[in-house]
Amino acid sequence: MQLAVTFLANSQSEYEPPLAIDTERVRQSNGLLIVPYNSVQYLASRNVREQLLGCRPVFVGLERGGVRFGFLDARHLRRNPSA
Repeated sequence: MQLAVTFLANSQSEYEPPLAIDTERVRQSNGLLIVPYNSVQYLASRNVREQLLGCRPVFVGLERGGVRFGFLDARHLRRNPSA
């Protein structure tokens, strides 16, 4: 999880709102830790009007520790963690 936190912090630009890991929605699937994130403001309130849309999760390889943003074609992993 710490790898995902560091990766997200290092990839954030100064023009984005503050981002944080959505710890309630972290999942494991196919050897990956799937780590969603969103704006700090949304995570504090869960008000959908404050939600950042289109946030690709951070993927952490559980075997080797590689970290990257998830691809859009990997959405099935987020919806069906056992896939």
